[in-house]
Amino acid sequence: MRRFIPRAQIDVASAEAAVGGVIERVRSGGEQAVLEIGEQFDKVRPPSLRVPESVIDAALAHLDPAVIESLEEAIRRVRAVHGDQLPEPHTTTVAPGANVSQRWVPVDRVGLYVPGGRAVYPSSVVMNVVPAQLAGVRSIAIASPPQVEFGGWPHPTILAAAKLLGIDEVYAAGGAQAIAWFAFGSDSSVAPDSPSYCQPVSLVTGPGNIYVTAAKRLLRGVIGIDSEAGPTEIMILADDSANPRHVAADLISQAEHDVIAASVLVTDSESLADSVMEALPGLVASTKHTERITEALSGPQSAVVLVRDLEQGLEVVNAYGAEHLEVQTKGAQAVASQVRNAGAIFVGPWSPVSLGDYCAGSNHVLPTGGCACFSSGLSVHSFLRSIQVVDYSQAALLEVANDVLVLSAAEDLPAHGQAVAVRMTATEAQE
Repeated sequence: MRRFIPRAQIDVASAEAAVGGVIERVRSGGEQAVLEIGEQFDKVRPPSLRVPESVIDAALAHLDPAVIESLEEAIRRVRAVHGDQLPEPHTTTVAPGANVSQRWVPVDRVGLYVPGGRAVYPSSVVMNVVPAQLAGVRSIAIASPPQVEFGGWPHPTILAAAKLLGIDEVYAAGGAQAIAWFAFGSDSSVAPDSPSYCQPVSLVTGPGNIYVTAAKRLLRGVIGIDSEAGPTEIMILADDSANPRHVAADLISQAEHDVIAASVLVTDSESLADSVMEALPGLVASTKHTERITEALSGPQSAVVLVRDLEQGLEVVNAYGAEHLEVQTKGAQAVASQVRNAGAIFVGPWSPVSLGDYCAGSNHVLPTGGCACFSSGLSVHSFLRSIQVVDYSQAALLEVANDVLVLSAAEDLPAHGQAVAVRMTATEAQE
């Protein structure tokens, strides 16, 4: 079924050759290489790579109070939802004196990437920073592309959102060079106590274009990454109970992101499909980004998929593994409970994807390109590591020692068994 489902085609591998050169330049050239590459691609060179705190403060001071209020509400809701994701440590007693504990430890330092380009994404600052803070990450840095119209600094709304969240380490860097900068940090010419010094990070999160994705792929292993983000996508599973204007508006909302954004309607109702198609032209014409939306909706990645019934519709949904899935059907909660593969599910007529983009409290950094079949969206767990702690007493080890000897012999790893046998010998000598 996956062969017949419409999907945006992006060739990350083709970008790797160009990105590999960028990574090597940043590895050897540090800050100056990042500035030079940024000037080449972004057509502007910021006064410094790190944004001065005074510039960040000014961005918040000049931000529309209404935007501040809405960002604060979004922060409150995202904190509430993500705060409940914190796992509890626990200890399992396997036998008397034999304990295995699991504790959760935050990543030491993370780099959060906030894209620029066609739109400005302060909401992505919120979605990346809040779960990292709740996880207990001690060191957080943000990178966002420099903007010509703002003197080479990232968009002021991005800077203001960072300030609202207490983040003052922000870099005017975009694209593959920003990911490489996070991976390698400052070169040896910059003193560690310098205000411009950037310490390498352990993990990079956040979406970006194909070059950001290629850089994350090539640098995985040097750094951890959340995912390889592709074009955004929405799939709507709907029956004849759905409001066609609601469905049309939601398809348009994601098409607004990019010309290769995917908008897919799956329905068992021809009449609904016809009504949605009739509603689209008027709604598209009334939007600001008409051309971009039209190209996205008419691309091979967007379609109306007619199915026999909702059961078959669920087969399509689970095969696709949408980043955003809306369920607008009768008994929507019951239908949604049968979905196995989706980044986030939006249930019923009053839960549009755009709610999740900003103020639902859920995270909008989600797996794309079918990756929801095996991965999850950004969460507190993304910034935590599980460490197992093994604590056995002498008696507990002796109880299982023979099993260790048998299994080590079966695997032809006798030194493994010897590490236990030597303890048994020492114990017998003591006795």
